[in-house]
Amino acid sequence: MSTERKRKVSLFDVVDEAAVSTKLARVNGSFAAGAAAPLLPVTINRWTGRTYSQRYFEILDKRKTLPVWQQKDEFLQVLRDNQTLILVGETGSGKTTQIPQFVLEADFLGKRPMVACTQPRRVAAMSVSRRVAEEMDVTIGEEVGYSIRFEDCSSAKTILKYLTDGMLLREAMADPLLERYKVIILDEAHERTLATDVLFGLLKEVLRNRPDLKLVVMSATLEAEKFQGYFNGAPLMKVPGRLHPVEIFYTQDPERDYLEAAIRTVVQIHMCETPGDILVFLTGEEEIEDACRKITKEINNLGDQVGPIKAVPLYSTLPPAMQQKIFEPAPAPLKEGGLPGRKIVVSTNIAETSLTIDGIVYVIDPGFSKQKVYNPRIRVESLLVSPISKASAHQRSGRAGRTQPGKCFRLYTEKSFNNDLQPQTYPEILRSNLANTVLTLKKLGIDDLVHFDFMDPPAPETLMRALEVLNYLGALDDDGNLTKLGEIMSEFPLDPQMSKMLVVSSEFNCSNEILSVSAMLSVPNCFVRPREAQKAADEAKARFGHIDGDHLTLLNVYHAYKQNNEDPSWCFDNFINQRALKAADNVRQQLVRIMARFNLKLCSTDFNSRDYYVNIRKALLAGYFMQVAHLERTGHYLTVKDNQVVHLHPSNCLDHKPEWVIYNEYVLTSRNFIRTVTDIRGEWYGRLDESFRYTDLGSLYLVYIKISLMKGVSRFGKIIKLISKNIGLFEVFERIGSSANREEPERILAYGVRKLRSKQILMIKVQWKHMTAIEATQEKESDMRQLYQEFGEVRRVRTEFIWANVMTSLLFSFVMVVCSHIVIGFSFVHRRLEIQNRCKSAVITMRCNDIN
Repeated sequence: MSTERKRKVSLFDVVDEAAVSTKLARVNGSFAAGAAAPLLPVTINRWTGRTYSQRYFEILDKRKTLPVWQQKDEFLQVLRDNQTLILVGETGSGKTTQIPQFVLEADFLGKRPMVACTQPRRVAAMSVSRRVAEEMDVTIGEEVGYSIRFEDCSSAKTILKYLTDGMLLREAMADPLLERYKVIILDEAHERTLATDVLFGLLKEVLRNRPDLKLVVMSATLEAEKFQGYFNGAPLMKVPGRLHPVEIFYTQDPERDYLEAAIRTVVQIHMCETPGDILVFLTGEEEIEDACRKITKEINNLGDQVGPIKAVPLYSTLPPAMQQKIFEPAPAPLKEGGLPGRKIVVSTNIAETSLTIDGIVYVIDPGFSKQKVYNPRIRVESLLVSPISKASAHQRSGRAGRTQPGKCFRLYTEKSFNNDLQPQTYPEILRSNLANTVLTLKKLGIDDLVHFDFMDPPAPETLMRALEVLNYLGALDDDGNLTKLGEIMSEFPLDPQMSKMLVVSSEFNCSNEILSVSAMLSVPNCFVRPREAQKAADEAKARFGHIDGDHLTLLNVYHAYKQNNEDPSWCFDNFINQRALKAADNVRQQLVRIMARFNLKLCSTDFNSRDYYVNIRKALLAGYFMQVAHLERTGHYLTVKDNQVVHLHPSNCLDHKPEWVIYNEYVLTSRNFIRTVTDIRGEWYGRLDESFRYTDLGSLYLVYIKISLMKGVSRFGKIIKLISKNIGLFEVFERIGSSANREEPERILAYGVRKLRSKQILMIKVQWKHMTAIEATQEKESDMRQLYQEFGEVRRVRTEFIWANVMTSLLFSFVMVVCSHIVIGFSFVHRRLEIQNRCKSAVITMRCNDIN
């Protein structure tokens, strides 16, 4: 699609009064380097052809005060001379809003260059795009737009698009060279999200194939030198950010409850400190909403002693209209000459770097945030409250001091800051499930996962788990290649298991229902449970409850919402989050379009059929067969294969404990909980081919035992020889693995042994293909090739093991039959001899009687 269209006028945007005349002269063809020209007012918007509004000039004056504005010419010159540029801008420097606009004004990029600017969070992409649209005096969704998961607010006119890094990755699946863009800006690169790290490697390859593409990597921390080295010595440009000094305060002793300490600190600041807004960092939605209520209540109890306050929450699932409240001014005094009001923003770590809020003078930092953590050994991914890094603490303190000298109150000791906090936040790629990432890379045509240029390569075990999961789901074949099913799954912006469930749902004649369930699982919790009406909310939820579990309860909620014509008042009366249901409806429509693109049938079982809910549960199991738990006699559940003790989450709708359940989420809190669960039957699980492969019910050790009992049987000599050879291979692997370093390939071999002993030989072939390319010396590589040749025998060994098992069973049966016949024969002879002896005794007795 072309990114250019004919302009109505040929005037450049006004960015500097001294540059107005030279820009006009350039348009008229009379430009001369260094020539002075009189100042002329420019009132026509270059992008729309309309007259600039008064609001545009007001904002322009504020833009000129930003630190990054002073380095505009330097930035454009460096960008002209280099393909890649690393820009470090401190918090509040204006880089996120101004740099993309500077790029649009660069004459060396053409008339209407298409620019993409990535953001790690949806909230930032939406709010920043609206701000930039206002600064450029254009309509959001036209010249400036945004694209986030399940929402695209852009058009054919769009020349500047803010989008999440994951959405740019999805665009690369359809356009591998990203040819529609002239400049790509990776903003907030220091956050090192999973998609950002993949984009680093992908764009590095694209830059080699597209000399016309420009890349700007923007970071807010000093880790930029690492980016500089990764991008082959790209030039580094630094922009100052903080305008005023910030004073740091620590607690004398560790706080027992950081939430109560944060609320107490807010009240003290409001009572004792000079005017200025407050920013409080907390970990999640529930905590933030609770804090806002408590802060409002505490300060209202103080009465006229203090000024009014406005507590504003900020988190990722907050609707755009609510998010905009953080930019509103503080409340006015209650009476003329009274105490000034104060705005209190309570936010997650979104406000660290992604958003800049003017007027913030005081920052309260408890030192915690929620981080995604993945354990590949037990396949569990959870959000855990974890200590932040020193870099994050620095970013948080930088939020104060934008308009006047500020203060940062850290609710932990200085000793903890120096000794306990990590220097940098661990990249997400080192602590995440990579199944979706591997599927995306496969779709992009990247087969050599190990040689892919990650800035920080993930752990081999995590990569192996991802390959395993995709193989079990049928997205990869046994050679690690993408299957037709995998190609379809990669097109859905969902978790691979949910994608699999959607694709196969038509086989169970319930694709319409599975679409609704998937949409409901992709949005925030739809049930509202206010503190003041918890009992009524629980009763309302129970009315939607289904006896078979939470997935079907969500389906009931969606159906009721549609039957009541999406009425907001109905949602309010039934304690349903109307925003979540509206988002789910939007998600469902997009998923329907994707299914239609691949000709996947939309169908439903008759509602009156007793198979209606059965088919839905079977389809759920077809996608989530790796998330099954079984009820033990002790009353707790045990996850299949990984044998993790778990408990049903208290929020579930089940009124009994089913023998088998599937679950959507594993939650680590005070106990191990499984959330969003549905009852299934054990026989359904046993009939699934995928579940049989996943659980791997056989065991090589039984074969070892049976064959070792038959060492004296000559026909099995060959099998015994192969087994002893294979056991020798085990010993070689273990010996190498015991001395392996973290970066060396031997660690993978040691892991391969454990997998081999679990009878997952076939997957080792896939893992081996992808993992042998890890950097090693030539001697090690030759050793690995030799071992790989030996691994070629493993599959044949496995087949012969199975035949040996069969033959052993037959031989045992034959031996048992022969033995039984021998025993019966001996018993018969013994019985016959006993009868004869008795007869002889009887005859002797009779003769003795006759003699007498």
